[in-house]
Amino acid sequence: MTAGVGTEFGVFADGAWQRTTERREIHGVAGERLATVAIADSAQAASGIAASAQHQRRWGEVSAQERCAAIAGLERAIEAHREELVFWLTREAGATRAKAEREVAAAKAEVRFAATLAPYIERTVSTSGDRDQSVDLRPVGVVSVITPFNAPLVLAMRCLAPALAAGNSVVLKPDPRTPVSGGLLLPYILRAAGLPSGLLTVLPGDAAVGEVLCEHPAVGSVLFTGSTPVGRRVGALAGANLKKCGLELGGKNPFIVFADADVEHAAACAVRSGFLHSGQICMAAGRYLVEEQVLDDFSAAFVDRAARLIVGDPAVDDVDMGPLIDESSVDRVATIAEESILAGAELLLGPVIRSRFMRPVVLGGVDASMPIWNQEVFGPVAGIRSFAGISQLLEFEARSPFGLVASVHTSSTDTAAAVANSLRCGTVRVNDVTNHDAPDTPMTGWGESGNGTAFGSPHMLNLLTNPRLETRWTG
Repeated sequence: MTAGVGTEFGVFADGAWQRTTERREIHGVAGERLATVAIADSAQAASGIAASAQHQRRWGEVSAQERCAAIAGLERAIEAHREELVFWLTREAGATRAKAEREVAAAKAEVRFAATLAPYIERTVSTSGDRDQSVDLRPVGVVSVITPFNAPLVLAMRCLAPALAAGNSVVLKPDPRTPVSGGLLLPYILRAAGLPSGLLTVLPGDAAVGEVLCEHPAVGSVLFTGSTPVGRRVGALAGANLKKCGLELGGKNPFIVFADADVEHAAACAVRSGFLHSGQICMAAGRYLVEEQVLDDFSAAFVDRAARLIVGDPAVDDVDMGPLIDESSVDRVATIAEESILAGAELLLGPVIRSRFMRPVVLGGVDASMPIWNQEVFGPVAGIRSFAGISQLLEFEARSPFGLVASVHTSSTDTAAAVANSLRCGTVRVNDVTNHDAPDTPMTGWGESGNGTAFGSPHMLNLLTNPRLETRWTG
């Protein structure tokens, strides 16, 4: 193993591991000490960004074809380190083995996609009247990436790989709770792929480091995935410094079941949408809206499937759900459930257990007065509300400030189209789970779910490059 239990990690900057004054212990699901991690401060963040800018200048001079060919090697490197990555994802991030395996596969898919971007980046030539003109996409320079704990590897790689393909260097601040799987393993991956080590800087740290990543003059773009309140702060800092900024934020995603839906299929999708990774996914279902005629049938099927999920330590057992990330998450999730029950919600599946290994909770009879309806839970608590027809459904959803993803279950293509055209969100899935995305499609949040920018697909190049026009008069 490159980095096993007990490893002491430094900050990775200027192509080398560096020690810092502050260090922090990282503990696993069962409380075991996993590693000691160096914590960067503001000064170290600034010097790391400055060094990253120097390395980027050389990389930016390499052709897009050569860059994409080079980063293709990341896929082989990820596969070579697959067991190590799975190890850290299960122990540090609390992922089940299946979820960790999917995350490694998704990281490889991000690399494969990024390696195809050269044709979108290279110069295009045309003629307009008496002028020849060409347009090429130039790297922004240093790209700051700030990632959350819930899918630390893939959310880093979905920014790192295309940023490198576009000719940038990357400064990464992983979530303080998952600094190893979210960042400190990646220098080993780049080295195994044969990429210049100075192209990636990893700065574990707190909010002060994040602010330097948003404000430093060498940074051309800031890519943030996380909560809406923190996203507002990131967007404000980036905007004040005239930087590009991509924000993918929270969601309160509707999972909609019409009376003509396949109820059993919808219930299976609902369980995966609500309880994958214990609900700690921005695309998790947040509101279950079920047409009155099938409310009882859907609720029974949903509860039956959720009750059979196995919860436990993914480092030890083959389980369906692992732990919540920390005790503060337990308190927040349990409080939302308990206060909703006090407000009149019916406990269809429970009880509410204040434990990191929280079992699924399903509430019925939900209305707009309850926290479960209004707040992003980020945990294994689902709330069901009935609706009477498409008009009432759309009235309910028109009041939501979020706009990340929706799932619509119906056998009618007309109903699906009408709902999809009316919902204000970046993604609509029909007869499918909420929590799925692919590198070649845009992941974009509207409203309080983001600023409408895209992660994934060639649209992401808007965040990673600046278009440059060159004309030559031929008259």
